[in-house]
Amino acid sequence: MNYWIFKSEPDEYGIDHLAAEDRQRARWDGIRNYQARNNLRDLVKKGDRVLFYHSSCKVTGMAGSMEAVTDAYPDPAQFDPQSRYHDARSTAEDPRWYCVDVQLLEVFPEVVPTSTLKADPETAGLSIFRQGRLSIAPLTREQWRAVHRLSTAARGSSTGCDV
Repeated sequence: MNYWIFKSEPDEYGIDHLAAEDRQRARWDGIRNYQARNNLRDLVKKGDRVLFYHSSCKVTGMAGSMEAVTDAYPDPAQFDPQSRYHDARSTAEDPRWYCVDVQLLEVFPEVVPTSTLKADPETAGLSIFRQGRLSIAPLTREQWRAVHRLSTAARGSSTGCDV
């Protein structure tokens, strides 16, 4: 099992949107950065754990956790001329962009702010802080656990997500 951070702007698609989805499951699509695409296409696998990071908002940080419930598959939006993610150079035989389906595991009681993550020795080295624009980024199992520890520190209970 691998561990990932998926970034999204909460006014575009936040953890509350995922929580409101049927079965709390959704397609994670619209990735249009080649390095993020390569991570998603080649490395993210069904069963991997994912932290949901809210970016480009008033309080940036970790908002909850998810599980990848499919392996990567071609993003259907690239073939749809009506989609803002349409890519005229993509074909069914040679797709350029990929997506996965995710399932909500937990909405944190409060977003764990970026400032808290950067101040904690176990999370200060998160890959998103070195390469900020990367929307699909790896993290370690220890970092996964540390983020969950930070998310529960305020309420003093276990989430059951310390895989």
